[in-house]
Amino acid sequence: MSLTLYNTLTRKKEPFTPINPADVRMYVCGPTVYDFAHIGNARPVIVFDVLYRLLRHVYGEGHVRYVRNITDVDDKINDRAARDYPDMALNDAIRKVTESTAAQFHADVAALRCLPPTVEPRATDNIVEMVGIINRLIANGHAYIAKGEQGREVLFEVSSMPAYGALSNRKLDEQIEGARVAVEAHKRHAADFVLWKESSLSEPGWNGAFVEGGAEVSIYGRPGWHIECSAMSHRYLGETFDIHGGGIDLVFPHHENEIAQSCCAFGRDVMANVWMHNGFLQVEGQKMSKSLGNFVTIHELLATEKFGGRSWPGEVLRLAMLKTHYRQPIDFTVKALEEAEKTLDRWYTNLLGRKLALSSKLDNSIVQSLSDDMNTSLAINHLNDIFRSFKDTPFSRQADGGDIRDDDWAAHALFNARFLGFCEQDPDKWFALKKKNLSVSNEIIQNLISSRIEARRVKNFAESDRLRDELVAMGIQLKDGKDADGNPTTTWEVKR
Repeated sequence: MSLTLYNTLTRKKEPFTPINPADVRMYVCGPTVYDFAHIGNARPVIVFDVLYRLLRHVYGEGHVRYVRNITDVDDKINDRAARDYPDMALNDAIRKVTESTAAQFHADVAALRCLPPTVEPRATDNIVEMVGIINRLIANGHAYIAKGEQGREVLFEVSSMPAYGALSNRKLDEQIEGARVAVEAHKRHAADFVLWKESSLSEPGWNGAFVEGGAEVSIYGRPGWHIECSAMSHRYLGETFDIHGGGIDLVFPHHENEIAQSCCAFGRDVMANVWMHNGFLQVEGQKMSKSLGNFVTIHELLATEKFGGRSWPGEVLRLAMLKTHYRQPIDFTVKALEEAEKTLDRWYTNLLGRKLALSSKLDNSIVQSLSDDMNTSLAINHLNDIFRSFKDTPFSRQADGGDIRDDDWAAHALFNARFLGFCEQDPDKWFALKKKNLSVSNEIIQNLISSRIEARRVKNFAESDRLRDELVAMGIQLKDGKDADGNPTTTWEVKR
């Protein structure tokens, strides 16, 4: 079965052919850990987690290397470190901040059922690699040292690379306008970008030794953003690798500049053979921003009542994301989360009481869907069909050419769900947690049930149905009956 992926560089879907099938290599830009990761950060983590799972299925778990970095040097990090730890040396304060925020990120993405990457390097642990690449660029005539208003800088000279702009499909003059680059006297070209910049005593820094014109120039400073990913991808994946991923907002300038640095440093035509980008995310139809009050973090969705008046299980967030194709923009709404939760409730309900400790295999329909440029929405539709089939038919059925007993079919559904990162909890635990986290009070539920019982007693069936529908919309499942005297009674539980 062939795997096809959309390549941003060529602007078309192409059959994926790894450089070495025994060592498939993928790099994805990770978070800048200055604070809690927001829901927009979750999308690439989830999308490329599915791709990682698919690649491991196709080529073998031991034959795929997935690198996702952590950016732990940034002006926002510097500001928080100085604010939170004013009496600590800045480099130490930065490490303290980023260890805490990185740990929270790990907890958040684990709740989203994402596998850990093969390697997760920190930018600050790869300074030597960065300095080495910068020296290669200087030696190859693609970078130069200049003195700006804020001190000395090593700059990449964009005009030295004829192919610069191929990824974003912009000519150099268009890129200057698009990036709103300030024209500075020390730059040879307005679009030249920083590889290394000098630090003041109040800023973090490392000793960088650069050689230009046969003379060594020492600059105590810090790296530019783009060189970090070039250095980490080179160290762990090599000069050219298979797939580079990230959000669509990173195409220009970040990924464009990564290509320029890496190709010019190592004399390669390409940095990665396939460039993949997920679409933008909005919240309730608007761009997410703190000024609009719709900025929401993964942690807030998982553990607070900020969005929709309740917290949400990580699997719900994951399903809501994957129901939209990764290249399309996504509108993240309370309604989408509610629909995703209802789907998961159905899946978990179908697994209750089953003997599930059975081996199985991936369904061909799901593999085929994912192999067509990660069509997760179609894969989820097929997963729905698998769950629906063993719920509706209590006897054996056909699957990939052979009869499968009911419990075996349930195990087949579970295996496929877990491949996509779902149904990883015990079904009873899933519903217990839902009941514990139910946002509607028991008193409100009981009052509605009492009103419905009265409506049934006086045969006001329209009102009884309306109240039933209201309770169902809250996630409440009703069971009607009669007491010893023949009077109507109703018990309830969280809907499964």
